[in-house]
Amino acid sequence: MKFTINRNLFLDNLNNVMRAISSRATIPILSGIKVDLSNDEMVLTGSDTDISIEIKIPVSEDLTVESTGSIVLPARFFNEIVKKLPGKDLLFEVKEGMQTQISSENSEFTINGLDANNYPRLPEIDSETAFDISGKTFREIINETNFAVSTQESRPILTGVHFVFNSDKIKAVATDSHRLSQRTITLENGPQVETDLIIPGKSLVELSRIIGEQDPQVHVNPGENQVLFVIGNVSFYSRLLEGTYPDTDRLLPTTSSTQAEFDKSDLSQALDRVSLLTHAGRNNVVKLTLDTESGIAKLEGDSPEIGNVEERPMVKSLTGDKLEISFNPDYLKAALTASITDTVVINFTEPLRPFTVVPGKDDVEFIQLITPVRTY
Repeated sequence: MKFTINRNLFLDNLNNVMRAISSRATIPILSGIKVDLSNDEMVLTGSDTDISIEIKIPVSEDLTVESTGSIVLPARFFNEIVKKLPGKDLLFEVKEGMQTQISSENSEFTINGLDANNYPRLPEIDSETAFDISGKTFREIINETNFAVSTQESRPILTGVHFVFNSDKIKAVATDSHRLSQRTITLENGPQVETDLIIPGKSLVELSRIIGEQDPQVHVNPGENQVLFVIGNVSFYSRLLEGTYPDTDRLLPTTSSTQAEFDKSDLSQALDRVSLLTHAGRNNVVKLTLDTESGIAKLEGDSPEIGNVEERPMVKSLTGDKLEISFNPDYLKAALTASITDTVVINFTEPLRPFTVVPGKDDVEFIQLITPVRTY
């Protein structure tokens, strides 16, 4: 196998494949990147069994092929070598004994490869239920829910986001049992058959990065225990979580006894300042007092070793019963970060019942739930 390729082109694609490489690969060959070269294209493949990424680079003036073949190269070293080599173009040549020579200008590396025939095959997924979605829309819904997935493996089903795709909308929900984030967005050409997927949060982080800031078309191809996303020349495979996701709709309160509307930025900054002290204490808890008679909201936090803090964020409107409630400030800060409107409405029922955070606009279907903390 011998070819020449533009270094920047190769590095951009190599970096995306690296997203599927784990430093703790249980199968030794998966610590490498598979390189397949034909007369028409180069195919780069990386996998950690949970995520697999395949990228196709067509032959062009940036990629010229002298001889075809396949090899698996050690991913970490290979990536670092390509990053540090000088020159515009790189020359690769696989010689006897799976030794691969990589050269550019006055630099030359020789690294040992592995037989590509031993690399696991990627799953074949039937395309009958495939559909397309805007990359911007999909990345948006990932960012608005994925932060709430559980990091505890004791309930594996909660480490993923539950997606339901219909012909006219996409609904996603994530919860770690302490907080919940549910977002619904209208679709123009969703699947004709309702599609239900539970995708691991770690997979969605990498998928979101590959989608990037642009608005590429994302081709979604659901399988039995895998889902394939195609973005341009990138094929992204993720395993699906097996099991039934909890019925989270029943957790969402339908009434409230106290309602407060805040400027998102003002409340977030107040929480940042209060958290300076609460993070120093053993219990990261703030107390929110809402006085509906005076229209004043008060945030309080303390650390026995350092002192205490009081903030009075501006309230745009405050109605209902007077309330005192305690909660983890990091949960509310994360909810505010995910919110997409300048104002948020927080609905409370009781001091020990979960409260909801919703946008300050009625036409945005986005609800977040936070469980309070018992302080006595």
